[in-house]
Amino acid sequence: MTATRFDLLGIGNAIVDVVATAHDSDIARLGLRKGGMTLIDAAQAVSLYDAMAPGIESSGGSVGNSCAVAATLGARVAFLGKVADDVLGRVFRHDIEAAGVHFPTTPLGGSEVPTARCLIMVTPDAQRTMSTYLGACVAFSADDVDPALVADAAITYLEGYLFDPEPAQEAFRYAARLARQAGRRVALSLSDPFCVGRHRAAFRELVRDQTDILFANEAEICSLYETDDVFAAAAAARAEVAIAVITRGAAGSMVLAGPVAVEVAAEPAQVVDTTGAGDAYAAGFLAALTQGKNLAVAALLGARAAARVIEHYGARPIGALDGLNAALAGLED
Repeated sequence: MTATRFDLLGIGNAIVDVVATAHDSDIARLGLRKGGMTLIDAAQAVSLYDAMAPGIESSGGSVGNSCAVAATLGARVAFLGKVADDVLGRVFRHDIEAAGVHFPTTPLGGSEVPTARCLIMVTPDAQRTMSTYLGACVAFSADDVDPALVADAAITYLEGYLFDPEPAQEAFRYAARLARQAGRRVALSLSDPFCVGRHRAAFRELVRDQTDILFANEAEICSLYETDDVFAAAAAARAEVAIAVITRGAAGSMVLAGPVAVEVAAEPAQVVDTTGAGDAYAAGFLAALTQGKNLAVAALLGARAAARVIEHYGARPIGALDGLNAALAGLED
């Protein structure tokens, strides 16, 4: 396989995160589903923002977060996602490029649709409840996929959250097809069990036919295969993809690849905010994998990256990851 300019190309929602503390009573009063992600409209975004405590604002989005963390871990990373030509769009571009990620997507112009934002309320148990206004994200289409960029990335990483709009689904299939034609690998994050439930047949087809590396938590993988047994769901995924990565929170993670099965314990952490834990895990895993590390090492770096992220508010505590890249060099191949 020829060398590539990038280790990782992420394709996902370009979102600005707003993270604030909240109590269970706030979640109930606002009618939100604790621990989940709910899509909201512009009016709801305004009212929820007004109801939130003072928070931290930074560029986010699931795969965008993974890309930023992977770049911090030494990977060469690019990202495709749609923002508007507005203040938050420029904030997103500045943040992700400052993290070392190449972001060439042309912003959405000539429209009143603003850049997306995710309002994240973190309760004292460190659980995060997300309300997302997708805004400009839904305009992402196959026209935003650069064939040369896909061919020049070792792994193209697709975000399940982006799968709702039909143009984005076509963009996923197009990018996956381009990657496969170039002899590259395709990774997919299922992102959310309710998103999987809305598009289960399409997700199953994408997983079976165009995915090499699948990331899912227990709820997501069980939703995909319509079972309450996570081990049965993991076995089903193992039969359909080259590498299935199942994150299990405090129970750690398991990686299945043909006859190989790896289990890695969760790393010790002082949990403050679980936002971005799965994103950071995927970043560590993919950064290690593209550096030629084995699955056990990749899972270990993923666990370590996730542990550092959940010790801080927000999904991109980049400074907290200092030293992990050096630690990677000391791990066995």
